[in-house]
Amino acid sequence: MRVVCLDLEGVLIPEIWLALADRTGLDALRLTTRDIADYDELMARRLAVLNAHDLRLGDLRAAAAELAPLDGAAEFLARLRERAQVAIVSDTFYELADPLMAQLGRPMLICHSLRAAADGRVADYAPRQRDPKRRAAEAFLSLNSRVAAAGDSHNDIPMLEAAHAGFLFRPPGAVARAYPQFPVCSDYDDLSRRLDDALDGTD
Repeated sequence: MRVVCLDLEGVLIPEIWLALADRTGLDALRLTTRDIADYDELMARRLAVLNAHDLRLGDLRAAAAELAPLDGAAEFLARLRERAQVAIVSDTFYELADPLMAQLGRPMLICHSLRAAADGRVADYAPRQRDPKRRAAEAFLSLNSRVAAAGDSHNDIPMLEAAHAGFLFRPPGAVARAYPQFPVCSDYDDLSRRLDDALDGTD
């Protein structure tokens, strides 16, 4: 079995939290996994900002609902799914991602959940598991799959390390410099070719 593990935000869709920052004018929400490698630290900051400014789950959903996949992303994903099983392995949340999954043809999504109070305040988040991206890739490997992976941020590196082959897609310069062992792809055609080559390879 050939499996591709793909990050979501920054690879197939825009960053949802950046969209919320644009809607609210709160620059503190512009921090993403491209900036902070520790996801628990990042989410603690985000939740503090949400609560300080009385932003609720509905505000997050409204920001996500306004987004569309990146140019060419849906076509890239459709072609890829003809050649391999594709799992979107993301640090986003099921409560936010549904409108975008519909636009992408509803691929498999492995991500986290938000915990909201009755009044819509976001109280916490429930991780899928510890080190979820690495463990997702390892789970497919345990099924004797040929696994390739692509992402753009610090939090994707464990997944890229676990896979037979890993690629960075349009990463910020700091991420590319920090992990020079991973080839950088600047467009979907390049990423598609590299994934095909990786999936056709042997150990």
